[in-house]
Parts: sequence; C-alpha cells; structure tokens
Amino acid sequence: MVNTIVAVDSMTKLPDEIIGRVLVAGSHGGVYPAYLAAKSQVRGIVLNDAGGGKDDAGFASLAYLEALGIPAATCSHVSACIGDGRDMLRRGKISRVNKVAAKLGCLVHQGVGEAAELMRSAPWFEIKAPAYEESRICLSMGDGEPIVWGIDSASLVRPEDEGQIIVTGSHGGLLGGDIAAAIRVPAVACAFNDAGVGANGVGITRLAALDTRDIVAVTVDCMSARIGDACSMWDSGKISYVNEKAKTCGINPGQTLQVFAAVMRQVIKKHSTRVVKI
Repeated sequence: MVNTIVAVDSMTKLPDEIIGRVLVAGSHGGVYPAYLAAKSQVRGIVLNDAGGGKDDAGFASLAYLEALGIPAATCSHVSACIGDGRDMLRRGKISRVNKVAAKLGCLVHQGVGEAAELMRSAPWFEIKAPAYEESRICLSMGDGEPIVWGIDSASLVRPEDEGQIIVTGSHGGLLGGDIAAAIRVPAVACAFNDAGVGANGVGITRLAALDTRDIVAVTVDCMSARIGDACSMWDSGKISYVNEKAKTCGINPGQTLQVFAAVMRQVIKKHSTRVVKI
C-alpha cells in the first residue's frame, strides 16, 4: 500500500490504487464526497468548504468522517479554487478540521499541504462505509414541457436528460477548463450552487462555458441552499449569478429556481417546438 498524498479535482474521478492514500480533493465538503472518500478507503482527506453555506453543508464531511475514525479537513474556498486539488495543495489554507485530524496536529489556518502531510501518520484500517445514494428526483413535470430534474451531483446526469432542465447540487466551478464537462448533455438549462464563488471567481465559471454551448445556466447563493442537495436548491435557492444566455431569457439574480424553470418553459413555447433550441 502506497502512503502518499494525491491531489484530485473531483471525488467522482479518482485514480486507481487510492487505498491508504491521503487525498486533497477539489470537491465540496458535503456528505457525498465524504462517503466516496470512506468507500475508497483513504487514510485522510482535505475537501473544499464551498463557502460553508446554508446549514454549514460545506463542512458536513467532517462529522461524517470523524464518526468513521478518518481524519478530515476543509480548505477555505477563498484561499484556493474549488474543483482544483493541485491549487488547494499548493496555496490552500485549512478552514476547519475534525477531531481525528486535530489529534494529528492539523489546525485551522494551516497550509493544506502541511495538514495533508500530517494525515500521512494516521493509522489506516479498512472501513465499511455506510450506504449512501445521491438523490435524483423529478422536481417538476408538465404536459409536453421539459422535465425539471433534481440531481445532487452533476455526475448523475444521464443521456436522456438532453433537452431537459437540470438542477444540480454541484458547485458551479469548471473542472480542468473542460467546457464539455460543464454539463455532460445538451440540457436546455441548468442550475448549480455558487459555492461562495471563492478564489478567482471559480465557483461560477461553468456559466460562461455554457454560454459557448448555448445552454442557459445560473448559480444559486450558497447561503440560500445546501450544496450537494438539489431539493434544497429547488425549495429555497435564490439565483446569484446568470450567464448571458440566461439574461436574454429574462432570468435575473434574486429569482427562485421555480421562476427560473417557469421562464424557461415560456421561452421554449414561444421560440421552438423543440426543447433543445431556444
């Protein structure tokens, strides 16, 4: 078993032979990335706090992993870019730690690299991660209209989501500058969590990328809805940023996602019989 530090951009895209390693992952610090960490049998992990947000959802990984005996910490979203594990390892600062990590000497304001190095001294033991499934739910359906799908992670997008409206709990940061990864299907519109926007404005970078693909895109304020929770986004999320395509449709900051979906359906009815074009 190799005991090294590995930087990854997302917990949904892990390299082989991750067992026993310490991860610095660009994913948000919610429960699902924590579950993936435990399932992957890591020795310790640093995630991005995504601005903390509503109900401290961006820190939820800490208690989850503490209960399993795994050291965990979060990187301040203003110190390094969410979705960029290497940037977090290079310049990130710790915002919170769990008790297991604290016993190893991990501290708030410490460099992420230093904290990860300390986690290498943690004992490794096989973990049976509690079962956890991200939700995928139909939030709104109308006769002949695009369905609003709520998915807790953009990784849950399916080919049949083409031409639909997607509300995802994922952060709005573009991974690796890959425009195709902003959303994997040509949805008619999609919404993300702004993750506190953070360093270099990274938390909203999917928006401009989706303009180039003619896809309407918005983010909701992380303080208005829990990151990683599509139902929370739908129930209480308030739009914080919109792309140019959204502006032309009459979608503006401050609106709810219910309004967002209603506006999109009206635009589609007015301009086309096909939901994939506006």
